[in-house]
Amino acid sequence: MAHRILIADDEPEIRRLVSSYLVDDGFDVEEVADGTSVLDRLQRQPAVDLVVLDIRMPGSLDGIDTLRELRRFSDVHVILLTAAAEETDRLIGLSVGADDYITKPFSPREVVARVKAVLRRTRIAASEPVAEPLVFSGITVDVERHVVTVDDEVVDLSALQFSLLRALAESPERVFARHQLIDRVWGRDFYGEERIVDVHIGNLRKVLGDSAASPRFIETVRGVGYRFVA
Repeated sequence: MAHRILIADDEPEIRRLVSSYLVDDGFDVEEVADGTSVLDRLQRQPAVDLVVLDIRMPGSLDGIDTLRELRRFSDVHVILLTAAAEETDRLIGLSVGADDYITKPFSPREVVARVKAVLRRTRIAASEPVAEPLVFSGITVDVERHVVTVDDEVVDLSALQFSLLRALAESPERVFARHQLIDRVWGRDFYGEERIVDVHIGNLRKVLGDSAASPRFIETVRGVGYRFVA
């Protein structure tokens, strides 16, 4: 069955262009023009595999606000479309729960490649053999059930946060450089900046109740990367 992609952009030309390339590559595509329509569509019928979401949209909900509301009820993959100068918005979007971002102007083929890369990570995870829970002092990562508990309390992680935590926890005490975590979590065909790792590590720490200054689970190795220390 073809993956279903939802494109949200207020510019009809961009929607049509991206949609045509995705359809030619075998995807089912829907188009909406604003954030409210994205939320209505996902609440009515959540069978969407990925949302391509423009940050700058008119109306009461821009892309960041839409993503923030979307994450209250959905873990659907999201790729942000941003202008080259909107670095702050990109970082906010990643911290709220975007999987990736693409800067405008862009090639439609790049959008197709990024969509495939994000969906490929999901397919690889689903095909992996059964794994035993990763159990440490104070934290358990149940790979099969996709559940993380901290001090016997379940914590709510996004799919990307879970993959990042799993990558670290499967090799405790090993120091991972940012590019190594990108290879493991985002895939070797990731196009973005390495600082995406820092944003998601910071967000993951908040959810786990961890601290960079006094790490309980994830330690920063200055000038190198991160390691799992539980």
